[in-house]
Amino acid sequence: MELISLYGTVFIVMAIVFGFYMTWGIGANDVANVMGTSVGSGAITVTTAIIIAGIFEFAGAALAGGHVTKTIRKGIIDPTPIVNNPEILVFGMLAALLAAAVWLTVASARGWPVSTTHSIIGAVVGFAIAGIGMEAVQWGKIGQIVASWVVSPVLGGTIAFILMISIRRLILNTETPFVNAKRWGPVYVFLVGFIMSLVTMYKGLKHLKLDLSVPMSFLVAAIFGLIVAAIGWYLISRVKVDERADKDHHFASVEKVFVPMMLFTACGMAFAHGSNDVANGVGPLAAVYGLVQSGGEVAQRSELPLWILVLGGVGIIVGLATFGYRVMRTIGTKITELTPTRGFSATMAAAATVVLASRTGMPVSTTHIAVGAVMGVGLARGIGAIDLRVIGGIFVSWIVTLPIGGVLAALFFFTLKGMFT
Repeated sequence: MELISLYGTVFIVMAIVFGFYMTWGIGANDVANVMGTSVGSGAITVTTAIIIAGIFEFAGAALAGGHVTKTIRKGIIDPTPIVNNPEILVFGMLAALLAAAVWLTVASARGWPVSTTHSIIGAVVGFAIAGIGMEAVQWGKIGQIVASWVVSPVLGGTIAFILMISIRRLILNTETPFVNAKRWGPVYVFLVGFIMSLVTMYKGLKHLKLDLSVPMSFLVAAIFGLIVAAIGWYLISRVKVDERADKDHHFASVEKVFVPMMLFTACGMAFAHGSNDVANGVGPLAAVYGLVQSGGEVAQRSELPLWILVLGGVGIIVGLATFGYRVMRTIGTKITELTPTRGFSATMAAAATVVLASRTGMPVSTTHIAVGAVMGVGLARGIGAIDLRVIGGIFVSWIVTLPIGGVLAALFFFTLKGMFT
């Protein structure tokens, strides 16, 4: 208690700096999973991807990011044993932020698409074991989160597979694919707007004190979906048949129809990512802020201030703009060859999965979902369309992230404890 009253301001400043560094790492690494499919399919340029992601990552973090932060902040460890020593939790959260951020920096510099969710959860568990004891870890909750890392890529892949098959049946394998692409395109765009807005309004805006009933949420989501579909229809209607391109590639004109549609899915995926992954950076920051503000009361329920979510959103944008291109330029081409139709299916499936998961409070890995969705698109063409060596390498990077995060957090925890006590 004395340490918190003595160094409270210092702890908050450190938490802000470490939290910003962590969200910078999220932007630098996870941008590949958010925008890689859009860039890899040739639908948008790297610069356009950074602009879109900057706007919608920030919106997702600020508007819909409050739900997952509770899971990161309170659900992973039981702080009861250290109620009388709240400074241990402060040191632990600071150590977790710094450990995860350092690992993300290393991974981003090497071009590895690792999971930011793995990084922070591994770091929190590592601190808890080192600073409190094995019994402090909520192993049941960890088990649920680990299960979600298996379920989420399967779900993302399944949705992407179904979307790709529907595009084949309704558009590609018909006598007039270009006409049908323009006919069904606005329907797919409506689904993007409807899913994003429905789940956001149903559960994502609670910290803004905007509680809507289920029927009202459906109505508003449908209206928003229709508005987005109308914009999509206008953009799609301007696409003309390119007969010269069609000679080289039978579906070249159809793919051109999906280019403006990819803009909507890219926006949706960036929003979904911001709403889910901002928690990885600001959850521990919110815990430190709440502890200092309450004078060290560990059990007190503290509101998540909007400025913390805004800080997380800004950190993600800076990470995207400064370091994100390293992974973005390659992730969209390594797993399987992407076209706008395949990229649309993968990105929409990933966005829907991420937003649904973030609204249930489960901090799933965007990396896993995005990889699962791209694999689902590849499987729609057969197992030979997927580069299994790349998938194997990605899996290895996922496995090592948890223990590395834990070991680094334990080291930083003892360093901070030694500095202040």
